[in-house]
Formats: sequence, C-alpha cells, structure tokens
Amino acid sequence: MRRSDRLFDIIQRLRTARAPVTAAALAAELEVTPRTVYRDIAALQASRVPIDGAAGIGYMLRRGYDLPPLMFTPDEVEAVLVGMRLLRRTRDAGLEQAASVVSKLATVLPDPLRSQLDVPPFHVSEGAVREPVAISLAELRVAIREARKLRILYRDRDGTVSRRVLRPVALEYYVEVTLICGWCELRDDYRHFRTDRIEAAEVLGDGFAGERERLLSGWLALARR
Repeated sequence: MRRSDRLFDIIQRLRTARAPVTAAALAAELEVTPRTVYRDIAALQASRVPIDGAAGIGYMLRRGYDLPPLMFTPDEVEAVLVGMRLLRRTRDAGLEQAASVVSKLATVLPDPLRSQLDVPPFHVSEGAVREPVAISLAELRVAIREARKLRILYRDRDGTVSRRVLRPVALEYYVEVTLICGWCELRDDYRHFRTDRIEAAEVLGDGFAGERERLLSGWLALARR
C-alpha cells in the first residue's frame, strides 16, 4: 500500500471512530507495524491534521475536519465514469442530474487524467428499464428518505388492479426493471412492486419514521437469503 493511501485510510478510520483508536488497532487493519502508524500519525499532525491522543492511549480526529480534494488513480476515474453511465439504466432523472459530479471531478484532476473524461475507452448499454409514468423515481426516493407512506394503484402482470398503502424502504434497480420495496399494509408483509406498473401514486402525510430502521433491517434480511 502506498503511504499516501495509508495516510488517507488512517484519517477515514479516525473520522468514523466513536472512541480513541490505538496504534495497534490501526496497524492490524492496515497490515503494518505500530511503529509505522506512529510515524504516520506524527506526519499527519505535522501537516496540521487535527489528531489528538498519544501512544498507549489512542487517537481521535477532531470533529468537523474535512479532507482536501483527493487525487484519483486512472482506475478510480474509470470506476466513477462507468458508474455515472450505469445511472442511465435506472431512468431516474434526479440521479442522472446528480451525475454532474463528473464536472466537479474534472476540477481536481491533472491534465493526463482529465482527458479520460472526454473520450472514455468503454461503452455502457442503456438497459431496458421502463420509466414510471405515475410517479417519478425522485419522488419515491424522497418518500423513502423521509419515511412517508405511499398510496398506489397497481396493475400486476395478470392485469389485476389493486389499491395499496405501502411503507417504502428501498428501491431495487435491475437492468430491465425497477422495484419499489416495502411493507404492504394490505398484505401485512413485505412486497415488491414494479414502478412501471404503478398507475397512480400519492405520497401521504402519514409517516413511519419510528418503524423505518426495523422495516429496513427486516427487508435486508430477506434480500440476503
């Protein structure tokens, strides 16, 4: 591992820590010796990174510290570009607009890497997902984020129409279909609905913030089976 990568990893580890982290713990994670960690911590402190602590006690990063713009490797640049192009498959206009992150990336890249943004050496197909017409994916993401219930009119693959009230917890993006996932009050269980088969939708004023974590955990457990 390059030293610059290791210094970055130390900062990231300290940013997420809720208690002092010892040099021994950092060394085990980074697969280096504690002495190397001590030298890295000293180098970071000398660079005015606000790390408090001492050997034998542990280290913490003062709250509010933000990393300066990072340098990217060619592989990391291509990873971002492939990811941005994969967004087209979601038919989620809000996420596609957020892909302006590429223009921000251009401001921190040196010329040799910036050229990759203009003519990337790959092609990503657009997929076959149908864009929903009754509600935007952006609205669905807001409902999930704010833990707001949804009332939907849904037509299944057999053409049967039903009205449902859903506590949405996640979106699943596949190459050919996008699903809204959550707790269906009609079935009293988790259900998945194709967004292109929703014929009418309304975000309700009723919330379920107190249940969001439990419902999301339950859905994740099912998804991992």
